[in-house]
Amino acid sequence: MSIRLTVRKAATQDLPSLWDMTRDLGKTQDVDYFDKCLRLQSQGKREVLIVSVEDKDAGYGILNWVPKYAPFKKLGIPEIQDLNVIPAFRRRGIATDVIQYCEDLARDKGYQDMGIAFGLHSSYGAAQRLYIKLGYVPDGQGVTYDRKQIAYGDFKPVDDDLCLMLIKALEK
Repeated sequence: MSIRLTVRKAATQDLPSLWDMTRDLGKTQDVDYFDKCLRLQSQGKREVLIVSVEDKDAGYGILNWVPKYAPFKKLGIPEIQDLNVIPAFRRRGIATDVIQYCEDLARDKGYQDMGIAFGLHSSYGAAQRLYIKLGYVPDGQGVTYDRKQIAYGDFKPVDDDLCLMLIKALEK
């Protein structure tokens, strides 16, 4: 049975839905997080995407055209960030579809690579498996904290900012 999935660019009127989904995920964000994302979208620096299944908002993600991670920035690699599917809609291929949607957008703009990251604690297990399955590989720069490389011997908390950055060559 196929599901009717749509991906759309978020707009100001979507702010309540974005906050509802964030609450459903049990996540916390700064109060101006989505406002900032939409402002950056209006400047062409990001795409804030909402995925819906059968007309119900099921998740969201951000395609950052200008990521702060220095290696991606230097090489001009966009990054998929903050990809979330609310629990009631998981295990239906939705995250895969959003990733492919972002890859298509990047490919259409002439990008040859895509970046993505996952956290290193167990709640990122599904993302870790999915991103590798989809062809993403570590970028070879080691672990980051808040998108900055960690030097040998440094100590950082194991939280959502401790990540491994991945890259994938986009096929034409």
